[in-house]
Amino acid sequence: MRRGFVMMSTFGAALGTLLLAWTTTSQGVRADAGDGEESKIQQGYAIAPVPLNLAGKNRSLVGLGSYIVNAQALCNDCHNAGPGGASGYLPNGNPYLLPPPLGPYLGRAVINQATYLGGGRDFGAFPAEPFPHIISRNLTPDKTGRPEGGHTLSEFVQIMRTGVDMDNLHPTCTGAPNGHCLPQPFDGSRLQIMPWAEFQSMTNHDLEAIYEYLSAIPCIAGPPAPDLRHNDCH
Repeated sequence: MRRGFVMMSTFGAALGTLLLAWTTTSQGVRADAGDGEESKIQQGYAIAPVPLNLAGKNRSLVGLGSYIVNAQALCNDCHNAGPGGASGYLPNGNPYLLPPPLGPYLGRAVINQATYLGGGRDFGAFPAEPFPHIISRNLTPDKTGRPEGGHTLSEFVQIMRTGVDMDNLHPTCTGAPNGHCLPQPFDGSRLQIMPWAEFQSMTNHDLEAIYEYLSAIPCIAGPPAPDLRHNDCH
């Protein structure tokens, strides 16, 4: 019995080691075991799906911002149009579509850099036709180097806290909805979907980190949403 117990214990330990190694390699990056901010900064750089422009940036904030955007908030899930309106993953890197035994959630995600945080996802008419379509905004920096349509950090924090639509894309109607305005009781001065409840409660430090990271990612040209100005990269 003692020998059998030892053999089973040895087998269990070996299996645990094997599973740990498989999990580490299958995800492509190794998450630090620490729980401090420094480990989040390191992991943020490890998982950043696009090349970063760090010139003049606070590198610690960029790394933390990447961790929040890519590992916690999953901003790209909504702020991309994707090929044909599909997800922001490449066809061979969509973790939800990989065949067994890798799918549906254990495959390595490969982000489509061409659409990363470029906005354009149509959530449909809100709340129904003929109300305006709610479309995610382009979060990438414009020619000023500022993200999310060229907004300053203070403006970005205000947007995240209150959901104010500084582009006034779908104002409050004075008459019947016509596809461009929202009638009362809806407040057309707000983004309707944003701020997402969890993001609204983030600390100023975390919001500054997100802003710094968004300032470091590549610009994607094109309108943040239909009928809005072109996102000029140069």
